[in-house]
Amino acid sequence: MTTSPMLLDASIAAFLAHQRSLGRGYNHVAYILDRLCRFVRHTGANDLDRAVFERWCEAERHLAANTRLGRQLAVRKFCRYRQRSEPRCFVPDRLSFARRQPYQAPVLVTPEQVALLLHRAITLPPTPTSPLRGPVLRTAIVLLYTAGLRRGEVIRLTLDDLEVETGVIRIRESKFHKSRTVPLSASARTELRRFRCQRLALPGDWGATSPLLCNRHGAGWRPYTGAGLAQAIRRLFKEAGVHDPEGRVPRIHDLRHSFAVHALLRLYRQGADVQVSLPKLSLYMGHVSIVSTASYLHFIPTIAALASRRFERRFAHLLGGAA
Repeated sequence: MTTSPMLLDASIAAFLAHQRSLGRGYNHVAYILDRLCRFVRHTGANDLDRAVFERWCEAERHLAANTRLGRQLAVRKFCRYRQRSEPRCFVPDRLSFARRQPYQAPVLVTPEQVALLLHRAITLPPTPTSPLRGPVLRTAIVLLYTAGLRRGEVIRLTLDDLEVETGVIRIRESKFHKSRTVPLSASARTELRRFRCQRLALPGDWGATSPLLCNRHGAGWRPYTGAGLAQAIRRLFKEAGVHDPEGRVPRIHDLRHSFAVHALLRLYRQGADVQVSLPKLSLYMGHVSIVSTASYLHFIPTIAALASRRFERRFAHLLGGAA
């Protein structure tokens, strides 16, 4: 089969349009397919075939196995969609894909370590491209740790999403196309008010839809990228000496895990009904169900001790009677 790369472009556009008509964003898949299409052009091939696909997989080998598997599955899904109208097009064999690996356990960050991060952030000097580097990273850590936001939600925040008087932020069209409002703690509200003043002091004509966290790009400004924010915060972890007993440095997403675990700890310490409160936590974190939230609630020794004491207070008399 010999088709031009332009036909591949058209097939990708049709596939994305179909998926988005079903209410799916598919932005990450669009990124993957765009990279694949550019790779096909770079190799000088006319279309995607087995040899080109294998070369593309080899070029992606520096990525983690689960990342490669996700990209390979996305390409296979596109090819199977394309096969409906082009029966002879190439469809990769699932058996040749990367093998799924166990996900790395998160490094839970303690309040003391967060204090180290915040202190380190305010000591960072500005750079020509990031005049608010320290305040931006400090604000990002506050939002990630105290509100449990996702990385993408943080970088997409605009000036209009922050209600400084009420201390509420609006999360628009996040994962699963869900929007929500997130009330902040008193200390987080103070941090956001301070940062907003610094942010508005930057030169420029700032409208309501201007990014909250931004850096300089040429003569203008642009929002932080997800990769850029993750790299900057990982450097901050290292500079502040934040790691677990095994020496592992947290990832940016581990702050969301830490938020969930510490929220569960507060529920136990406050004597709250945990089962009744978990749906509220799920709603706050923007999950479609409590099942998604459960993957963040790691049973650490402190939680185990609190749960055991609660069980003992409620049922010790029954156990004693049985003895």
